[in-house]
Amino acid sequence: MTLCLTTTIIKPEKYIPVNNAIILLHGYGGSGKDISILTLNWKRFLPNTIFLCPDGHEICSINPTGFQWFDLTKDDPEHILKESKKAEQKLDQFINEVKTKYNLTNSQICLSGFSQGCMMAINLGLISNENYNCIVGFSGKIINQDDLVKRKTSSTKMLLVHGDSDAVVLPTFLLESEDFLIRNNIEVKKNMIKNCEHHISVEASSIALKYIKDNFKI
Repeated sequence: MTLCLTTTIIKPEKYIPVNNAIILLHGYGGSGKDISILTLNWKRFLPNTIFLCPDGHEICSINPTGFQWFDLTKDDPEHILKESKKAEQKLDQFINEVKTKYNLTNSQICLSGFSQGCMMAINLGLISNENYNCIVGFSGKIINQDDLVKRKTSSTKMLLVHGDSDAVVLPTFLLESEDFLIRNNIEVKKNMIKNCEHHISVEASSIALKYIKDNFKI
């Protein structure tokens, strides 16, 4: 079965069954291969987990060697919301294919992402008909709170991690996201990393790994 998105896949070692999956969504202008670097450390501690790192469904508008989940060249909230919903549909198809291919349920899947990928993971985790195991978001935000609250159908718990020196997606968005999630009865943990800019630091990666292990009960 071929997946609808070009995907970097890191499987467990031979003869080790797949019990869980982590879907990693890259940031604006990145790729699945880029974000798959996280798995170099994580896979040692998650032996029964398959990692799937898809490329965005569109070539990035400002970086033709990378990909995007939605266009950011127009600073128009309505345009961004419309384009992000197109990405949701594509990712929903992708996730259903993953579930079928590897015989998994939502409860066995962690959605994770960086920056624009984090934004997509949050939306996907809250508009699903069934909770995912968890969401781990790095350096992101909620795309449109008014829209999301109307479409929310599930309450996947999540961890949000952000650098306090992030000048691309401001750290205040972490606090805004936390407030939204608490008000909508979603279990959320947050961690602000000191002296961290717009990237996934070693500390952030370690915090996320522990959270995932706890939720996968490994």
